[in-house]
Amino acid sequence: MKPHRLSITHSLVLHYGLYKKLQIYRPYRANFHDMTRFHSEEYIDFLMRVSPQNAQNFTKNLGQFNMADDCPVFDGLYDFCSMYTGASLEGAVKLNHNCCDIAVNWSGGLHHAKKFEASGFCYVNDIVIAILEMLKYHPRVLYIDIDIHHGDGVQEAFYLTDRVMTVSFHKYGNYFFPGTGDMFEIGHESGRYYSVNVPLKEGIDDASYIQVFKPVIEGVMEFYRPTAIVLQCGADSLSGDRLGCFSLSTKGHGECVSFTKKFGVPLLVLGGGGYTPRNVARCWAYETGLLVDSDMPTEIPYSTEYFQYFAPDFSLHPEVITRQENGNSRQYLDAIVKHVYDNLRMVQHAPSVQMQDVPGDGLSIKEEEEIDPDSRLHISEEDKRVEPENEFYDGEKDNDKDADSDANTPTSKN
Repeated sequence: MKPHRLSITHSLVLHYGLYKKLQIYRPYRANFHDMTRFHSEEYIDFLMRVSPQNAQNFTKNLGQFNMADDCPVFDGLYDFCSMYTGASLEGAVKLNHNCCDIAVNWSGGLHHAKKFEASGFCYVNDIVIAILEMLKYHPRVLYIDIDIHHGDGVQEAFYLTDRVMTVSFHKYGNYFFPGTGDMFEIGHESGRYYSVNVPLKEGIDDASYIQVFKPVIEGVMEFYRPTAIVLQCGADSLSGDRLGCFSLSTKGHGECVSFTKKFGVPLLVLGGGGYTPRNVARCWAYETGLLVDSDMPTEIPYSTEYFQYFAPDFSLHPEVITRQENGNSRQYLDAIVKHVYDNLRMVQHAPSVQMQDVPGDGLSIKEEEEIDPDSRLHISEEDKRVEPENEFYDGEKDNDKDADSDANTPTSKN
């Protein structure tokens, strides 16, 4: 979960040239008020004040807020939470105001954090905070989770409401963390049948995963008709992950992203788990390419500063290493799909909501940073600039625009 995996992802996105098809923003930093829209004030105040140097003064709170082995105290903890949460929140605001069709924050997707405690490497649940923002404008939000671990924190937050449907595909059984996500966890009260769980066994491959993913999501889209989707793309479901036990390839994982994108619904794409950094970076870079409809060469660009990380194959799509047999029979997966369909038939078809006055946005999309007098052009002005595709020149002659133009101009002969 170290931010280093994001640096590798960023490098691949840059050297594959994907940034040319993206609008890139300096992310908003979430403040205390933003985080307490879901979490308790006491818990966020603790995150603000605790550090490795003074942790011994918070012995009682460390136990109270589950800051143990999986969730250690480290330098810059609050800043870390502020940055990834703020980026997800800003993505939600931009989708609300139709500033984009798809917003991506690979640093987000920390789906285990609870209202009063940290859990499973997750401290602040940016997903819940982003969804709460989207609910100001959208009557129904669909949450899809393809991390190998159950999205328990998000399910718990919306377990009693029909405004959010949570759909999680995850490893279940044999005491696998977090131990929740049985197919019979379907929601309660107003949220009954609005929690969908797809418990899977170890070793699932691309074909089996797609066999269950596509019909479940098609059924959910047909019955629930969400007006916005949040997709958590945890990469620990890939083959070869240090903590995972699935056998998905980057292409299989990416097929879920492509399939969700095809519905044309406003989409917030987030990261999540993933503990083999080189595979996480390859997966998220590839999925960035899918989201912007870019064909990416299989060979990793030699220019990337992390080139040696991808030895020995130096490929965007590493070979799938099957460490366990696929424990998911076709009959088992068909039974899960049937169970999901039976439950979906029980839901109110596309439940509506009476929209009152819309609360104010979590942040202003026109919010200005303090202008640096030494800066010739303010960052907000740079962000507004959109360059045509022919603005970029690759290769050795990237500064020789006139030379390129002259070379391509036909000449007449007498």
